Amino acid sequence: MSGIIGKKIGMTSLYSAAGKNIPCTVIEAGPCVVTQVRTIEKDGYNAVQLAFDEKKEKHTSSAMKGHFEKAQTTPKRKLVEFRDFSDEKQLGETITVELFAEGEFVDVVGTSKGKGFQGVVKRHGFSGVGMQTHGQHNRLRAPGSLGASSYPSRVFKGMRMAGRTGGARVKIQNLEILKVIPEQNLIVIQGAVPGPKGSYVTIEK
Repeated sequence: MSGIIGKKIGMTSLYSAAGKNIPCTVIEAGPCVVTQVRTIEKDGYNAVQLAFDEKKEKHTSSAMKGHFEKAQTTPKRKLVEFRDFSDEKQLGETITVELFAEGEFVDVVGTSKGKGFQGVVKRHGFSGVGMQTHGQHNRLRAPGSLGASSYPSRVFKGMRMAGRTGGARVKIQNLEILKVIPEQNLIVIQGAVPGPKGSYVTIEK
């Protein structure tokens, strides 16, 4: 599985050859530096660790400074491992957006926007108990029944209820690459990807 780390710039739209307006996301992808190469002999599995986005030395721990010095690179903010990378990579090697081609389909992983504590209507798409009829005045966005009383005398695990929403790892699969701009390290992907502007995402082939 090949991939790269990127930063979500924002959304825009492009027109297809047929004149259809396609919503798309612009991602600054790379350049990423190989900071560690894991092997079956030493670590028990094959993987490549990539680092992205500059970080000040004064904000980097001594252990991480040594880690980056081994790869002969400056401190970075984001580190991600990609298992079973398609090509052999060397320590300190740079991976750019040219890893991808227009027309390819990729998976994008990010952290969704946190929405705080929300009710069942927003969190799970419930429609509420009913309209304001037959004396009901405070049931419009209520969850309804949660479980039986005498048995099992508890609420089963997994019951869809109100709670913390968003802020979770989300993978969107099979998004088409519409444009690759290597001069600016930009990649334009069809559709929306999780996370706010400026958040880190990983793009996997």
